[in-house]
Amino acid sequence: MRLVVADDHPLFRGALKEAVLSHHPRATILEVGTFDALTALLENDAEFDLVLLDLTMPGARGFSGLIYLRAQYSALPVVVVSGNEEPAVIRRCLDLGASGFIPKTMDTRQMRDAIADVLKGEAFVPPDITLGASSDGEADLIIARLATLTPQQVRVLMMLAEGRLNKQIAYELSVSEATVKAHVSAILQKLGVESRTQAVIAVSKVETGLWTQPQA
Repeated sequence: MRLVVADDHPLFRGALKEAVLSHHPRATILEVGTFDALTALLENDAEFDLVLLDLTMPGARGFSGLIYLRAQYSALPVVVVSGNEEPAVIRRCLDLGASGFIPKTMDTRQMRDAIADVLKGEAFVPPDITLGASSDGEADLIIARLATLTPQQVRVLMMLAEGRLNKQIAYELSVSEATVKAHVSAILQKLGVESRTQAVIAVSKVETGLWTQPQA
């Protein structure tokens, strides 16, 4: 059993680690505190049974980290762990491909049981939360279009959302500016928009109105 705990709070990483080890004492658990550290780890070795992902940490915000992991490592189960327990946030995580959602308010025993369910192949959502059906057709359409992006296009889109220029993106990805421009053109076409600004706005609509409390 091999897992990754990705969270920028050491104490909470420790709690998740304790929850896993209480059920799987021989499990190998690696910890990272930034999204860049997570991607570097997975680029070197992606043979893990599960990633426990905080939605917001250095290098990622909102759903960007989850979107990237589902594009780059489609076979790797990802469970979101967050302090934001809004039903709309949980549903959006599941829509984007998460295998489950664990609120940070759960105690160690509840986390242990939730992780055990996911490792058995079951999706986990808090039993006391009613998700209901999605009522945001526009966001659902954007999510469907995001699913058509390649992993590299997702990375470029994340950097566009951070306001980076083509030159900066090319340097970060070790590619030419022409390659970045090609990715941007493909992203615009797949998202059905005409400019970089519209692409960023489209992605922001997936999150609009969902962060009614501090992200964690």
